[in-house]
Amino acid sequence: MTKGTWKYLRKKTIWFIITFIAAIILNFILPRMMPGDPVNAIVGKNISPGASPEQVQEQIAFYKHQFGLDKNLFGQFIDFVKNAFNGTFGVSYNQYPKTVSEIIGASIWWTIALQLPSILVGWILGNVLGALAAYKRGIWDKLLMPVSLFFSAIPAFGAAVILLVIFGVKLGWAPLNGAYDPGMVMSFNWKFISSVISHYQLPFWSVVLISIGGQAVGMRSMSIYELNADYVKYSRFMGIKDSRIVQYVFRNAMLPQVTGLAMSIGTMVGGALVAETIFSYPGLGTTMYQAINSSDYPVISACTLIITIMVLLASFFLDIIYAFIDPRVKAAQFD
Repeated sequence: MTKGTWKYLRKKTIWFIITFIAAIILNFILPRMMPGDPVNAIVGKNISPGASPEQVQEQIAFYKHQFGLDKNLFGQFIDFVKNAFNGTFGVSYNQYPKTVSEIIGASIWWTIALQLPSILVGWILGNVLGALAAYKRGIWDKLLMPVSLFFSAIPAFGAAVILLVIFGVKLGWAPLNGAYDPGMVMSFNWKFISSVISHYQLPFWSVVLISIGGQAVGMRSMSIYELNADYVKYSRFMGIKDSRIVQYVFRNAMLPQVTGLAMSIGTMVGGALVAETIFSYPGLGTTMYQAINSSDYPVISACTLIITIMVLLASFFLDIIYAFIDPRVKAAQFD
């Protein structure tokens, strides 16, 4: 690699490290600014009705010691960093004595299984439809544009509720909540898999629908801009085949769409919060929502830290890839 490339990589790496350190500090501080005392809430649920004030105080002191809350803020931060780097993220306040890693490990794969396919399907369908609308025009554009704008304007909870009411309540084609039928034990057999697939449909399509509209509108706009660029007019004037020109047009139009895909994948761990909450899907979004309601600082910090790291990594690798894919980006950065 050239000297300029090393300089670019070094600059991006330094900014990544600085942002990462700031993210760790904010992920520790912000949950602790929430109102409410989780220890008092735990003691209030577990203490017997006839307990004396001394017994209550003993219980409070016990839980504070278990959670490390008897230390000052700096000591708590050191524990938080240690637990983050060893992968346990500490002990959950609300589900004591479970570790945070156990809780997240049980839910994160449900979120990835829901979000990753739905993001990719929505991105592919949206970009194909947007490219067709820009290139074919006519009925494709007149029909697709209003439909895409309509779907892109629907909020995530709106799409989820509409699908739930129509296909779950009215038609009864799909289950209303959960990831599989109540009472079933997770196992690798067709009965369990078919139950998971049937429960998967509504959350999956609620994410896909709102993704398609935004991607189609963005791809259509970028494609129209590229089709009217000077290099396209010059290429056609020179007699270059339209099929060859279109390859360059859509490759250039795809660059901003790739950025959107990378950021969507980076935020996918927390992006399903609405869909998971409405459909009671046991993913990380539901886990984070429950942790916020119970002031479970370690779980909140771990969830937000995972989301932050994924976004930072997506942005970092995107910058690196862009520098090699698009010479214009590299030239601008080197300047």
